[in-house]
Order: sequence, then C-alpha cells, then structure tokens
Amino acid sequence: MATKIDPRRWCEGRVHSLRQWTDKLYSIRVEAEVDPFTAGQFTKLGLVIGDEFISRPYSYVNAPDETPREFYFVTVPDGPLTNAMITLQAGDPIQVMRRASGFLTLNEVPDAAHLWMLSTGTAIGPFLSILKTAEPWRRFQRIILVHAVRLAEELSFAETIASLRDRYPDQFDFIPFVSREDTDFAIRARIPAAIHDRRLEQRAALEIAAGTSQIMICGNPDMVKSTQAELQARGLARNRRRAPGHITVENYW
Repeated sequence: MATKIDPRRWCEGRVHSLRQWTDKLYSIRVEAEVDPFTAGQFTKLGLVIGDEFISRPYSYVNAPDETPREFYFVTVPDGPLTNAMITLQAGDPIQVMRRASGFLTLNEVPDAAHLWMLSTGTAIGPFLSILKTAEPWRRFQRIILVHAVRLAEELSFAETIASLRDRYPDQFDFIPFVSREDTDFAIRARIPAAIHDRRLEQRAALEIAAGTSQIMICGNPDMVKSTQAELQARGLARNRRRAPGHITVENYW
C-alpha cells in the first residue's frame, strides 16, 4: 500500500543541487512552491523510505525571496533521512512542508544599537537567512555573527559571509570559534566561556550590555542554556512578548 502524504501540508519539491562541506556536513537546495515564510524560520523535509514517510525539521538558509530553497544539515549515524538525503541527485523529488514555523525572527527582537547572533554547527543557517534580508541592516548599527564549530573545516558558507562583509564593512563582523584545534583566526573556546572572560567582546571591540545589545542564540541546548546563564548574570533578561528583554533563543534539536 502506497504511503499517503497530505498535499495540504506538503508539496513535492525537486532537488536542485547537493553540496558536501565535510564528511558529515551537507547543504541541499530544493525548488519548491512553499508558503511565504519569515527569515529565521524552519520547515520540514521528508522522504518515503521503505514504506514509511520520515520527516525532520530544518531551517531555511535562503532569504524568503530567494530560490532555490536551501537547508544545511549534518548526517546522523544510522539516521534514515539524512543518509537518504545525501544520495539524492538533481531532479529527484523531496517533500517540503508548505508552512514554516519558529520564532527566531527579527519581528520578535526589540530594537537596539547592536545585534549579536551566536550559533553552533548547523544552527548558523537561520542567521544567514536573516542576514540576507534588508531588515537587520536597517535596524542595527553593528551586527556580530558568531559561529562555533569543533574543527576549522566545519566553518561553512565562507562565500556568503565574505559577501556580507564586503557589502556591509562598517556594520558587520564575523567571529569564528574553533574548539578542538588551534588556528590563527578563530577563538579556541566555547561561547559561554568567551562571554564569561570577555574574550568575545575584546575580539569584537564591543561590549555586550543591556542598554545597547540584543542577543540571538541558536545551537545545541547546552550552549544555549550556558550562554543564557552567562548573559543573565550580566543583567540581561530573556526576551518575552509581554516583557521585552535582550535574549532570544532557539534550541537546534
């Protein structure tokens, strides 16, 4: 019996291309007629594997008006979906959920002079989606994108980041973190530790402060929890709709 997929919730996209960044990191670009979404949101991708329809959430890397749709992912050992996705070729079908979700968006972030975007691993994706739009550059004087990885080879999307630096040289800073090897360009530390000892602020030549800063955090739950605790110890508060603060978070699994 064929697996049924609800066409009201899902649309059949077509693979445009697949890029391998490392042995485990990939991005897939898909042509799909999805509903309008807000930069920073996520959707789901799905495939019929055997007789089962398997889907998982992935953030858009592309801006809402940009095609193809792009998603950045890490292969999961014994994970049926990601291991099937890396075998796809141009023209192959893949299901994309029509409606996006998530609140890691700038319409949830109050105004401030400085916007800090702190990410680990594939969680840089939603921040790249946001930075490809005009809104952050209108609203913030300085934007600092932080990407923390284990190894330098995992610092993907260098071309995109370089183009942002070239386009907004007075507004944009990119600060890489590499935790498991020494480099001549990255901070070797975890993000919470570099906030605690102020290495991050020294590198940016900018202070994280309640009066000037909004901080968006996206990554593994331990990083999100520890980073938020460091910021709260400095007097910054979680941003809530009824009580605007300074910290907006999303766990990335």
